[in-house]
Amino acid sequence: MTSVVESKRTVNIRLGDNIHHWPTLKTVLMVEKTLKESGGPISMEELKRKLRKKVMDQTIRLILAYLEDKGSILIGPKGISWIENRDSKFLKFIQKSKVIEI
Repeated sequence: MTSVVESKRTVNIRLGDNIHHWPTLKTVLMVEKTLKESGGPISMEELKRKLRKKVMDQTIRLILAYLEDKGSILIGPKGISWIENRDSKFLKFIQKSKVIEI
């Protein structure tokens, strides 16, 4: 298991050996902005269409796993929703309960 440290909190994402492309900060911020401005749940395909430039599927999935683990988004049956919750109890709950495999 590989842990990424972000502001005194461990992000529980297991990274496989087959990741060929890592997202840049610019790409992560572009995905965040698109999700914030969506106003509700959107599908993966709709997210891809709304992005300003093409992004590889694996890269989007890696970004979404990071954002979900961070507590910024929720991936549910209706799509991806921006929720960003800064409550420390919520962040501790996510840290303890979630391990995302990519």
